[in-house]
Amino acid sequence: MSTGTTAVWGRAQQQDFRSRVRGSLLGGAIGDALGAGVSGLGLEAIREAHGADGLTDFVATHGRRGAVTAVTQLTLFTVDGLIRAQVRRDTGAWHPPTDVHRAHLRWAATQSAWGPDERRDDNGWLAGEEWLYARRAPTRECLVGFGDATMGTLAVPKNPAARDSAALTRSGPFGLLVGWEPQLVLQLAVECAAHTHGHATAQLAAGAFALMIHGLARGETLDGSVQHTLAMLADRPGNEQVSDALRQALGSVRQGIPGPALIEALGDTDSAEEVLAVALYCALVGEDVRHGLRLAVNHSGPSAATGAVCGALLGALHGETALPPAWLAELEGRATVLELADDFAMEMTQGPALHNPTAAAPGWLARYPRG
Repeated sequence: MSTGTTAVWGRAQQQDFRSRVRGSLLGGAIGDALGAGVSGLGLEAIREAHGADGLTDFVATHGRRGAVTAVTQLTLFTVDGLIRAQVRRDTGAWHPPTDVHRAHLRWAATQSAWGPDERRDDNGWLAGEEWLYARRAPTRECLVGFGDATMGTLAVPKNPAARDSAALTRSGPFGLLVGWEPQLVLQLAVECAAHTHGHATAQLAAGAFALMIHGLARGETLDGSVQHTLAMLADRPGNEQVSDALRQALGSVRQGIPGPALIEALGDTDSAEEVLAVALYCALVGEDVRHGLRLAVNHSGPSAATGAVCGALLGALHGETALPPAWLAELEGRATVLELADDFAMEMTQGPALHNPTAAAPGWLARYPRG
């Protein structure tokens, strides 16, 4: 598989890219953690618990403030799989969907094991992070999809009818492959969505999210990235529900003061296209990251999912320095997210200095084994 044009990186470009990678991964985790505090609550219940303005700050869930859910866990393992794919390419084995699938199987182990299996020398560093060994509301589709070693494909997907948002929410990192051509980013996201989700809407929503992140990480505006995404989706069979949802989100921007009524008109279920539309709308109308994320979680839909997608978009758009410091300070696993983000940025911009078919930095292979 060719990745298309390879970027030539100057120092300023590397710094901008790293800021956007950090921003997208940290922003997604913050949105996930914020939304987790009102998971399963309708709008009236949120207001009853938190006042007329709804949820405005982290609340304790899963035993602490700032706790993330399986959405963030899976996103981190997506990043791990993408790095491992680049490293394993030196061996002549080049099939990123397989490496991402193996990474998600390592996530699945965290959902049943007490802690890291130190007997395995192919786990790499991320699977050794003890805080990830916790069940944080994983979906049935993901537990079933990664419940055995068989990899779902577009021809034979796992969970053929699944169209919820769990494949979408883990797919932002595909868009951070800025050296890849957009059509290849779309294809990879769609193929990896099939590991757990068989419905075309779920797969193409994942691909659309990746394409929007790809545009933002390359310096496009949010509106511009959506327009390019719609153009890319147009040739894909079964794109109508996702394309219509994105157009509805764009149209809602001009319909009045942002709030729950406009948000819930875009959808209040966990279907992939509705989650994507709500998150996009909130990212478009948010005055800043804090305002956008508060909009994204104060509604009757799946708040952790919409918060995570909105946060990833805003973080990729503005970079890490736009994220609210008080939320960053309390975010569970912040050090791990930062470390992984920086490793990803380093691999994508300076990979040849870390490894090649004849030599490799031993510390890098210990972190990201080729096995």
